[in-house]
Amino acid sequence: MLWRILLILSILFVIDLYVFQAVKMVMQNRTIITQRVITWTYWSLTAFALTIIMLGYLIDWHDWNRALRTYSFAIIIITYFSKIFVLLFLLIEDISRLLRWTGTSVNRAFFSSTPNNETVRISRLKFFSQVGLIVAAIPFVSLIAGMFRGAYNYEVRKVKLKFPNLPSSFDGLKILQISDLHTGSFIDTHHVQRAVNIMLKQNADLIFFTGDLVNDRAVETDGFGDVYRQLQAPLGVFSILGNHDYGDYYTWQSWEAKAANLERVKSLHGEYGWKILLNEHTYIEKNGEKIGLIGVENWSAHRNFSKHGDMKRATQGMENTPFKILLSHDPSHWNAEITNDYKDVDLTLSGHTHGFQFGVEIPGFKWSPVQYFYKQWADLYREGDQYLYVNRGLGFIGYPGRVGIMPEITVIELLKG
Repeated sequence: MLWRILLILSILFVIDLYVFQAVKMVMQNRTIITQRVITWTYWSLTAFALTIIMLGYLIDWHDWNRALRTYSFAIIIITYFSKIFVLLFLLIEDISRLLRWTGTSVNRAFFSSTPNNETVRISRLKFFSQVGLIVAAIPFVSLIAGMFRGAYNYEVRKVKLKFPNLPSSFDGLKILQISDLHTGSFIDTHHVQRAVNIMLKQNADLIFFTGDLVNDRAVETDGFGDVYRQLQAPLGVFSILGNHDYGDYYTWQSWEAKAANLERVKSLHGEYGWKILLNEHTYIEKNGEKIGLIGVENWSAHRNFSKHGDMKRATQGMENTPFKILLSHDPSHWNAEITNDYKDVDLTLSGHTHGFQFGVEIPGFKWSPVQYFYKQWADLYREGDQYLYVNRGLGFIGYPGRVGIMPEITVIELLKG
């Protein structure tokens, strides 16, 4: 493990050295004092980032103060993500110089030798350095703004869906869905309480939580119970587990400790007044009619995520149910299993992707890097008579913010028709 950390630190330090060449080039004509201030600031941030990474290895970062941990890692993510853009422009210049040096026919045509060749090279390097730093400033500023404006900019998204087989008693049923709370990422309860207040104002008949209550450990929820217990709805609050709830991303002292943590996470749902569904189903009844609600444990089509879900077990005995809703954390489950083998599931509700917490959403267009990994990653999808809604998540993990993809509270109204 130590060699991996040292390797990571070495790679990051090489990136820092490389990017600093652009910084030096751009500040050539500045005063000595300005150059010293910029140099000191640059390497101080670098030292801070590398030190935090090393401390994260030496001292379990899960036990750090939440604010220190959250914003320290944010600085690292923002700094190196921005430096990558500078790096790309410097690489373009270095590659073009290499091609010139090797004397390829293409570059002989564009970069013929001149008496002022060195001046041209320096001017070109300065140009690429300036462009790289300007371009890098865009994600740098955006990511910082996303921490303070995007992370808690809760959006209520309303969707109406029509189903011919929906029992008449449920015509107009209002469902509120939230997902990916990631309680361990919140410094205190203030913003969570504000989100709960928004949820309660929606006057939903049902509330569904589609997984990832914690990042790793049940202890992360300490102090949040009174807020989560406020979530109530006339027909109940139902929930499932997400991939983070199993504690797979934490180094446990023993298998027994990990198992005990999972049992504690499960019991928390009950303490909040939520009915957790673990590969099982239940029924929502109204005026003598009923619809089926299925909840499965985490099931992913991607190999790096766990498969605990069991649809066969969860649906056993509900073959004659007229309308079925499925809660499944990972949206890849839908195409991998549901649309093929469980065509009587009318509506699936998922989360998991967070929309990568970064992207672009404008009317008629949405983009995020996560779409290269997940076919369904945010909003509503349909295949035949089956629907999938992927919630963008309420919380965050890793980067403590959101850029372009806001935290979501979904309100779905079911209509007969």
